[in-house]
Amino acid sequence: MTPKLQDLVEQLDLESLEVNLFRGTSRDLGGHSVFGGQVIGQAMVAASRTVEDRRPHSLHAYFLLPGDMDAPIVYEVDRLRDGSSFSARRVQAIQHGRPILSMMASFQIDEGGLEHHLPMPEVPPPESLTPIDELRETWFAAVPELPQAVRDVLTQPLAIEFRPVSSANPLIPQQQAAPYNQIWFRAVAPLPDAPWLHRCLLAYASDFNLIATALKPHGRSWYSPDMMVASLDHALWFHRDARIDDWLLYDMDSPSAQGARGMTRGLIYSRDGALVASVAQEGLMRHRPDATAVRA
Repeated sequence: MTPKLQDLVEQLDLESLEVNLFRGTSRDLGGHSVFGGQVIGQAMVAASRTVEDRRPHSLHAYFLLPGDMDAPIVYEVDRLRDGSSFSARRVQAIQHGRPILSMMASFQIDEGGLEHHLPMPEVPPPESLTPIDELRETWFAAVPELPQAVRDVLTQPLAIEFRPVSSANPLIPQQQAAPYNQIWFRAVAPLPDAPWLHRCLLAYASDFNLIATALKPHGRSWYSPDMMVASLDHALWFHRDARIDDWLLYDMDSPSAQGARGMTRGLIYSRDGALVASVAQEGLMRHRPDATAVRA
């Protein structure tokens, strides 16, 4: 396991403070606040530790305040319901006495039933695609005036590896590009056979690349200095178990943007074509033409 992935796994191993009360730490991924996927992943860990013999099937979260990377996050779990088949939990992520995220999660016993899913789109296999580390060199060469702060964000090592199906340069976004995005991703090294860990890491990774998809038709990106960008909410449905240390395809589209908000949907498929999760998110996409600060 690489140091970056080991660090992320340790982040998800929350400290137990009391019954239903947990504490976690944060890492700087180059943004102005705590990465939303980290808070969702840790909240899933907190909720899962209060449920036995049931798997999560959905979560619905609202990002309420930017997270402070220098302060711990306390996760308070409310055990709302334990029925014969389903359990419901509410999780509040708290910093400085205020909630930064509020999440509901539902768990279900293992149960058989009718099954179907949309087929995985036909895309090149990940082995045939250029690793993103190599793509970045081409991207940087095309934008020699790129601020060093953006270079630093894009080149820092991550616990998740990405291979985009399209090699389009996000530093030179195209006007009226189609609001679609397809990316293979996986953990950068093998992980233990712990289903809870793979589910929580999937929740973590599901927050990457969504708002970028909604920005594509408008010739903007996360790095456009005239944009204020942030996740507003996040919903995730777990359909089938999957290993996040094997390649997963994230197939995303953005059906609408309006009111300084962009809506994005995503389907996550395993390597063998099974639909393992569905995602929906709305993000803030506020145009600020007078802004001068670089968004990282």
